[in-house]
Amino acid sequence: MSEPQFPTITQYASPDLIAAIVYEGRDSGGDPRWAESGAPDVDTYRRWCGHMCGIACLRMALLARNSDAPTLFELLDGARKYGAYTEDPDSGAIHGLIYAPFAQYVGDVHALAAEVHPHLTVPGLLGLLDSGRLVMASVHKEIRRPENPAPGKGGHLVLVTGREGSTVQFRNPSGHTGQARSATLPVREFAEFFAGRGVSLA
Repeated sequence: MSEPQFPTITQYASPDLIAAIVYEGRDSGGDPRWAESGAPDVDTYRRWCGHMCGIACLRMALLARNSDAPTLFELLDGARKYGAYTEDPDSGAIHGLIYAPFAQYVGDVHALAAEVHPHLTVPGLLGLLDSGRLVMASVHKEIRRPENPAPGKGGHLVLVTGREGSTVQFRNPSGHTGQARSATLPVREFAEFFAGRGVSLA
């Protein structure tokens, strides 16, 4: 499966609004394409779209395999049934993606072999790619602007689809430009944002 076959799926229904949503404070509930996500209503879309990076990665992997996949919210509903997300009963805060139940869900429901990597080195990541696996890698969300110093590591998931030498190729579900959504970075730059954990998919 060659890298260009991978679709680009964003966690927000309108890719051209991502910059306004993440940098300018635009209400994600004003996304005119929200229903395309499969959300039952706009309030549910508003509540969850900022937490859907891992679900978007899964949808890309399924589309690359089958040219067909459930909607983002259908996948989210399945993952939630397995406990891949939790909600604080007092504050309502959403926690996830939780890797172990997510991997169980992906295997049971979508027949996609998933392996959790709680401690993943950069050479380990490259080895997984060389073996033909995809890697949902935990990175800082500001990897979409790699020209700036990394403000931290982790908290966001991107789908690393391959590499050419010392350059990795990945799809970013919250990329604010076309280049940020279908991105390449030298390994050393990627490592500045990478938290050393993730989930690999066969």
